[in-house]
Amino acid sequence: MVEIHNFLNEGCWDEVLKWEQMFHCECRNITLVKFQGRPKDLTPKARIFSWFGLEKPFDRHDWTIDRCGEKVRYVIDYYSAPDEAPGVPAFHVDVRPAVDSPSAAFDRSRMAFKRMWEKCFGGTTATPETA
Repeated sequence: MVEIHNFLNEGCWDEVLKWEQMFHCECRNITLVKFQGRPKDLTPKARIFSWFGLEKPFDRHDWTIDRCGEKVRYVIDYYSAPDEAPGVPAFHVDVRPAVDSPSAAFDRSRMAFKRMWEKCFGGTTATPETA
């Protein structure tokens, strides 16, 4: 179980770094400041999706990073996925900046537009994998 937890955390950290590299690449010294589990609290996105019958995440974390002196919060929703092989659990994580600042809202909007553009007109770029 510890191996799975560590694997998920490393994957989430990689996703955070992808967001940071995409929109805030001038900062090279990003560190994790705070790690908070909030399994009973749904993110607004997860709550809205659940109203439409989609699966609720089984866990949520809020991570606060230090982006060259600026504290930035990320939200992470953890979802179960079908086993890749018998007895080998699979998971999906939705990692994104929390919308608690104009900068974070702008980053999320840019990512949504970027994904829409790529769906309509093609193109592949390294983007964080979120739902």
